[in-house]
Amino acid sequence: MSDATGLNKGFISRLERDEVSPSVASLVSICDVLGIRVGELFEPPPTSLVRAGEGRPINFGGVNVHELLLTPGTQTHLQVIHSTVEPGGGGGDQLYTLDCEVEFVYVVRGRLKVSISEDSVLLDAGDAFTFPGREPHTWSNALPDEECQVIWVLAPAP
Repeated sequence: MSDATGLNKGFISRLERDEVSPSVASLVSICDVLGIRVGELFEPPPTSLVRAGEGRPINFGGVNVHELLLTPGTQTHLQVIHSTVEPGGGGGDQLYTLDCEVEFVYVVRGRLKVSISEDSVLLDAGDAFTFPGREPHTWSNALPDEECQVIWVLAPAP
């Protein structure tokens, strides 16, 4: 960073440890390199609160699935979805991919079957599974008479 900002390494190191106060010109240089506005340094971080059951309803095309988006639509780093999968419900018979690097699923209640290419894994309540989002996959409620609740995390948000 010192080459890009024109500031010496010692100054940047001391700045990172909060041992010096930068000038306005130094702040502008650092912000330019980081790709942020100077004003962003003084803004509170964006937050989003979603109360239980109040997420925004979405549908990724699953069958007998009720999904709530728990992260704001403006969030690009990750997307968190709470899915309630009715008996017989799931992502469909066809394998599909999502435009994300990583998918993470956590089973809150019930049993979920996740199929990736030729392999399948059964997940029970409390189990978590991480896999590449661009890998062809599908999923379904593995219990014939109980709903399944899961939390999906997709990164970055598709």
